[in-house]
Order: sequence, then structure tokens, then C-alpha cells
Amino acid sequence: MKSLRLAAALALGTCLATPAMADHHASSQETAAMDLTFERVFASPDLDGPSPRQAKLSPDGRYLTVLRNREEDLARYDLWAFDRETSEWSMLIDSEALGTGRELSEDEKMQRERARVGSLKGIISYQWTSDGTGVLVPLDGDLYLARIGGDVVRLTDTEESELNPSLSKKGTYVSFVRDRQLWVGEVGGEATPITPKEGEAIRWGEAEFVAQEEMGRLTGYWWGPDDSRIAVQRFDESMVGIVTRAAIGATGTRVFDQRYPVAGSANAVVELFVMDPDGNNRVKVDLGEETDIYLARVDWAPDGSALFVQRQNREQTVLDILKVDPATGASEVLFTERAAVQDYWINLGNDYKWLDDGSLIWWSERDGYGHLYRYANGAWTQLTSGEWVVTKLVGVDQEAGRIFFQGTKDDVLAQHVYSLDIANPGEVTLLTDPAYTHSASMDGKGQTLLISRSNDDTPPQSYIADATGKRLAWIEENALDGDHPYAPYLASHRPTQYGTIPAEDGTPLYWEMVTPEMEPGKKYPVYYYHYSGPGPQVVNKGWNGALRQAIVDKGYIWFALDNRGSANRGVAFEQPLYRAMGGVEVRDQKVGAEYLKTLDFVDQDKIAIDGWSYGGYMTLKQLQADPGLYAAGISGAPVTKWELYDTHYTERFMGTPQDDGEAYEKASAIPEATKIVDPLLLIHGMADDNVVFENATEIISVMQEANVPFQMMLYPGYTHRVSGEQISPHRYNTVFRFLEHHGVTPPE
Repeated sequence: MKSLRLAAALALGTCLATPAMADHHASSQETAAMDLTFERVFASPDLDGPSPRQAKLSPDGRYLTVLRNREEDLARYDLWAFDRETSEWSMLIDSEALGTGRELSEDEKMQRERARVGSLKGIISYQWTSDGTGVLVPLDGDLYLARIGGDVVRLTDTEESELNPSLSKKGTYVSFVRDRQLWVGEVGGEATPITPKEGEAIRWGEAEFVAQEEMGRLTGYWWGPDDSRIAVQRFDESMVGIVTRAAIGATGTRVFDQRYPVAGSANAVVELFVMDPDGNNRVKVDLGEETDIYLARVDWAPDGSALFVQRQNREQTVLDILKVDPATGASEVLFTERAAVQDYWINLGNDYKWLDDGSLIWWSERDGYGHLYRYANGAWTQLTSGEWVVTKLVGVDQEAGRIFFQGTKDDVLAQHVYSLDIANPGEVTLLTDPAYTHSASMDGKGQTLLISRSNDDTPPQSYIADATGKRLAWIEENALDGDHPYAPYLASHRPTQYGTIPAEDGTPLYWEMVTPEMEPGKKYPVYYYHYSGPGPQVVNKGWNGALRQAIVDKGYIWFALDNRGSANRGVAFEQPLYRAMGGVEVRDQKVGAEYLKTLDFVDQDKIAIDGWSYGGYMTLKQLQADPGLYAAGISGAPVTKWELYDTHYTERFMGTPQDDGEAYEKASAIPEATKIVDPLLLIHGMADDNVVFENATEIISVMQEANVPFQMMLYPGYTHRVSGEQISPHRYNTVFRFLEHHGVTPPE
């Protein structure tokens, strides 16, 4: 249910820091302010300017590779490399020249949807060889090996797509999934299947649907560190219910029988095996007697002596870390992580690392906030603490004994990068500029930082830094100079304001607001954006793109608020959602609306709400709970009945319909659908494989049968991601025509 943000381009920058946007305002006073249109917001070049995607350092640290999109086509990516010794860029692969244009398989299309890259073209991923001489690149369903220097070798040429391609750790083998089997071959040689073909319902080497969609695990096999053994998942989904998904297109309908485990139903049965690269010496891993579990994560010990498996129970309240003998498959429970409090769940993540000395750096919410711990010789040491959260383990320099991480230690709305000494963790060092919010990654040795930063007035910038945070070189400065795509709109750029209001229990709720240039005495309508569900933190101090500026240019106030249940505020802030979705979020968002009505520049009768996915669900629940509070509501791709959504996401917060049917009934948007009296616009992609289209048809039917008026806009052929250079402006133009039709308009 994560929202998709279109990626932007990459270009080289090696100059000084970007001037603040305020400096540009002064130089643009003589230029008339240009209003943004939705057509321009979603056109090329991207108004956010160029920014790198999947920036990686070569194993020897000499080359920086990035996916860089084209100025004339923001969705198409090519592979570029920057030589740090010569300070020169070169294109390694031109995706358009090398690609075949072959249509991807349905499996690969769906994998891309679940990885949130379904809108991208060309190269979307790549992997360095262990010797640093080249990269493995999937393109149009086939695999290529691009060597530094310009040579490109085609490794596969088939009608089927090669899914989940990977190089082994030492670079001896290339592996991929094809036709439900795992294939392995020496690099440059012929690949063969190393697992059996067992019918339509059994797959090897892939992650099952809920692992991809909800658990953040996109692969189903893991190479050992010395290339001698490989761990491979096998799953049987024959017991999983079938959703007949009609992908209704503009010129026809394709019907797919999709295995989709709805809440309370059977999941796929997952098994794990360890085998040689040719499939021999296969042993089954002992995952325990209970088969109704989730295989959350799989990792090899750095020396290959053990396999560590994270096993989560169906209720998602217990996470066992198993230590597995890769020779026999025998396992033992190394330690167990439990939900921090009663009536809570375990948030899975990738913020952990096994170190060469056998110890583990581990993220846990056990003290009420997400923090880092070290597990060594059976004992725990807490490394970070306080009423703030670590949001990402960035890297570990094992030689220096330092850990690098992102967190909200200094500002809940702006993430920064920090480091600490493992041996003396009491002193946390800030490595980034407090004027920005940041994200970061590192090379495998934890010695070079790749940092991206932005703020309200500065679009994303990226640079390489050393372990002290000192900038070594820009990856992309993205200066807001006269050549920047956003330059023509700087004169009308409006600043973001922040504040808090108390929830019903006194908890501070953060909000953000952008106002148009207002005339004294006039009142303005509000475009109230919300997501409201568990996970995303909407309110933050980063660059928020051109879309909200286009809405403000139309004369609307942009407003958003993070209710209880959203991330990065600790366990107590998230916990109120437990078995009560559609309750506390509605009340918290109502507090936001009531606050808006106290402002003398807000038109109290013109507050419209708009949300997508969980936000679409919340629009329905808000209109049902408080008739007349909102002037209109836009509900995009909403879950309308939680029995229709998948097991891992829904049951984490709601339990099962069998155990708590009353909670499901209260959370549903169906029983009180006929109570909606305010103008409603319903939007849905007609080929949605995430929030399946039945969610829309059920509420449509109920409202039609009760003669309750509403409007809808359906998009044939589109999945949960209704976006594109023409489709996105169509969607937003539809929204604002709807608001205008119902009088939610700016003052004359």
C-alpha cells in the first residue's frame, strides 16, 4: 500500500553548494510568476530536477554507478558510471539501443508493481561483479553483462523473463528464476535449472505474494559467501484462494486467476532448502513443526558456517531467529524477538547486520522506540536510546568499529545521518546539515557514504561523503539556477508551514500547510491530503515536489496531518490502530479539520479531503463518521472491506475475521456507505492486483442500490498505480473539475 513516487534523472555535478532558494527569489522578481499546470507537473523533464537512482560504488571504490533517466523521457533509465580517478562519466548501457522492446511476462510485470517500479522503463536494477570489472543488468526480460570499458555480453535471449537475477558472491555464477524454477550457470556459460518443475502452484527461488507486497522481501534465494552453497525457497500456493482478476482494458479484458491470500485464509506453505550450485546435496531446513508461519528474512553468516533465518508467527507477535547448519538443515532458536507491548505487532525491517566476529547489530522496538542493539555471546547491549527512532541502519565499518544510521534524534520531521562507536556507544555524532532532511546508504565496508538531502526550498541533492560526513564530491548538486526545470516557477513557490495540535488524548499531531498568496479578508478552500494508515510519515521537512505547488497555484491551501498510527513516533503512537482501523485515524483527522475551521483565512465550508489506497479508505470512513464536516471527498483505490485485503498486512493490525469479526465489521466501509451525504468521487484502476477492483464494485453496488449519489472515474488497464505522463494530469484535472462542480473553489 505504499504510494509510488516517480524517480528522476541523474547528471554530474562537482561544484559548490546550492544557493538557498531565497537567493533565487531576489533574482526572479522581474520575472512574472508562472502558474503550474498538472500537464507540466507530470511532463519531462522532471520539475524536481535530476537525481540519482540506485547509486552504488564498485567493490574497489573506484567507480560510482547510477541509473540516470533521460531529459526527454523521465521514465526511461540508462546505466552510467563515474570514474572517481578521472572525474569522468560514461554511459555503460543505452537501454534503448540495446533493449529489444520485448514485452515483459505477467510475472515480471507483477513483481515490478510490488517493487513499486512498474512505471519505469529501460534498466531498473543492476549488480556489480565481485571483482569490480562489470555489472549484471536485466533489460527487457533478458540479462546482460556490461564490462567497464564498453563491452556488453548478452547472457540470455528467451521469450520468457528472467526473474530475480543475481550474481553469486564471488561472481562465479549467474542465477535467475524462469518458469517457476531456479536456474544457475557459470558467468558466460549455459544456465540450467537446479530445481524441479512441479506444476503451476509450486515455485522455486521466488518470494510469495505477501513477502513481495507486504514483507519487503523480493527474492526467494540466497547465495553463500564462498559460492559453494545456495539457500532456496520453495513455496506451494495450491491451498491459497483464487481471485479472478479481470484486467479490464480499453479494447478488451484479460482474466487472471491470481492466488491472493485474503485475511483469515490459507497462506502459501513455504519451505527452505540448501543445495550446491548444481542442485545436488540438497537438504531441507528445519523451520519447525508449525507450517503456518512467515519466512521473513534469510542471511548467511559472513564465513558461511551458518544460515540465519527469521521465522515470524502468523499473528506477527513473535520473531524467532534460527541458526541453521547448512550441511544438515538442522536448526536451533538463537533468540526470540517479541512484540514490544501487548496488543501490538512486530515491524519487520532490514536494519540489522551480522558482523565478522559473529556478533549482530539489530534493530528493535523493545523499549518503545526503534533503536539499535548488539547481540554478542548471548548478551545484549543497547547502542542507541531515547524518545526518538532509528529509521535505518546505513552501514558498519567493522575495522573502525563504527555504526552509521539514520534517525530522528534532532527533529522528528527531519531525518539525519549519525555515527557511533560500537565500544563506546554513548556519544552519537551528527554527520549531516541540520538545515536538510536526509537519506543515506554506504559501500559494503562502511567507509563511504552516499547521501541524499533536501528541504522545503531545495530539491533532492546527492553527494559522496567520508566517514565524518565531509562531502567529497557531488553526485548531483541539482542547483536551482536558471537552467533548472523548476526555475520558471520559482517566483510563485510558496513556503511550507509546520505546527502541532493535540489529539483527544493530548498527543501532539504534526501538520504541514502551504498557502497561496492570500488577500486580506478573503477565505480560501483547503485541499486536505491524507494517507492516515500505518507506515508513511507524510509530514516532513523534505522537498515535496511540484504537485502541491500546482494545487496552491490554483488558489487552494494544501494541508496534511499525521495521525496516530503513522511511523517514526514510537510504539505508543502506532499502537492505537490495533484491531481498530478506521477509528483513531478518523478522529485525529477530524481534529485537523476542526483546527482549519478556526483559521480566519480558511473557508469553513470548503475543506475537501483526498487520499489514495489506505487514504482512499479513510476518505470513505471520514465522510461516514462526520457528515457535513467536509465539503467533498476523493477516494482513490480504497480498501472497502478488510476481508478482501491480504493476510500479512491486514492480520498484523486486525487479527483474523474468525477471531475478531466485530473489529472487521467496525472497520469496514461497506455497512455505513449509504450514510455518505457529501459529494464523493471514487477512483480505481480496473486491473488493480493489490487493492483488487472488487473493493470498488462492492461499495459502488451498495450505494447504487440505495440510490445514494456519487461520482466515479475508472481507469481501464491500470493497476494500483494510476499514473503516467497523460494519465496523472487526467486524474488530477478530474479531481479539481469535481471540486469546482461542487463549489469548492477559490475566492473571486
